[in-house]
Amino acid sequence: MKIYQLSCNYLTGRSLLTVFLTVWLLLLLKLLKQLLFLHRDIYFVEPFLSTSSFVRNKYSQFRKDALYDINCSSIYDQEPVEIGKTLEIKRKEIIDLDDEDVVAMTSDCQAYRTMRGYSLKPISLEEENFPLAYSLVVHKDAIMVERLIYTIYSSQNVYCIHYDQKSSSTFKHALENLAKCFSNIFIASKLEVVDYAYISRLQADLNCLSDLFKSSVPWKYVINLCGQDFPLRSNFELVSELKKLNGANMLETVKPSSSKRERFIYHYKLQKMPYEYTKMPVKTNISKDPPPHNIEVFVGSAYFVLCRAFVQYVLESSLAWDFFEWSKDTYSPDEHFWATLVRVPGAPGHISREAQDITDLQSKTRLVKWNYLEDRLYPPCTGMHLRSVCIYGAAELRWLISYGHWFANKFDSKVDPILTKCLAEKLAEQQKEWVAFYGADLSADIF
Repeated sequence: MKIYQLSCNYLTGRSLLTVFLTVWLLLLLKLLKQLLFLHRDIYFVEPFLSTSSFVRNKYSQFRKDALYDINCSSIYDQEPVEIGKTLEIKRKEIIDLDDEDVVAMTSDCQAYRTMRGYSLKPISLEEENFPLAYSLVVHKDAIMVERLIYTIYSSQNVYCIHYDQKSSSTFKHALENLAKCFSNIFIASKLEVVDYAYISRLQADLNCLSDLFKSSVPWKYVINLCGQDFPLRSNFELVSELKKLNGANMLETVKPSSSKRERFIYHYKLQKMPYEYTKMPVKTNISKDPPPHNIEVFVGSAYFVLCRAFVQYVLESSLAWDFFEWSKDTYSPDEHFWATLVRVPGAPGHISREAQDITDLQSKTRLVKWNYLEDRLYPPCTGMHLRSVCIYGAAELRWLISYGHWFANKFDSKVDPILTKCLAEKLAEQQKEWVAFYGADLSADIF
């Protein structure tokens, strides 16, 4: 018995020593990181916040050349010297805020709203009378989500955030903190574990749409976004564009190719994957029954701009829910669900089945630059590609704003931190100019 107790004490002591040495080593590495920091070639995406008490991972010392005086108007005008600065920045180590930094800076709502200047965002009476709703399905990079929300925020609108249940606890905490700071931003009441190309992605948007429809805000249109989207129009301009739709919907809807038909004529089974996506649907050799109610399937994008009446139709129609049930074992059902239902005769704002295809270039909902279409349909990507999609660079600022779409994908501060900065600045300028011209309503404040 004594030998056993000695062995237990020895093992306990050894475990404590291991924990102590591990903690000591981590602290030493952090100290070395700080000591070596001055010699690194770095660029701060948020220099003010990165060195302030608002964030947790504070860098109290940094080199002066980590800061760049970027003129966004010159970027927009594509002046070579200014574009050259952005290329130099992209070669540096880009340091952005972590999820725990967003937790820290949103912990004091009053300080956060003041710091970001939410109260300075002007709105017009026209916008006040035409509120919008947003469904944001996100899973990582809280700071990119925070920037997106700040850029699209207007006090009369309403915003639903759905985060993936698989996301880190820090990411969830950051978005919950953010939502608590505003009466018109909330976390979805029902949250999903979102798997790539699976029905859970569509379910996440439907959860937000259901919550938004129950909201007291009488929104006219709803727009869904992801964490790597960014707007290309100010809220004033967007409202002006949506009014022209006169109750119609805006989304991609085309007749499926033979390869796209494979996604919904066979049964797919969710399986574990040994790479980036933990699980995804895999095709079986089991054929599916035709869709219910003699529905003709169209395909398109997961992203939409929908009128309120159409959303009500989707949430209350037995046809829509029967089609949802039928779609559960298909591949990426969010890419045929909306495109199909908008073609159903009698649906609010519907598009005739006989009408021509509405492609992603014709629909203004989302501008995506595919590498195999560059130099044919649009200029080359100046950022980098991820799975054939361009992550935009700053040299594309003018092209993005001028192309005619309302939103674009993809943006990443670690690829090019200047683009989102300049895009947000340009949209803020346009909003201010339009509201000044038409008259601002400074009374709207629903924090």
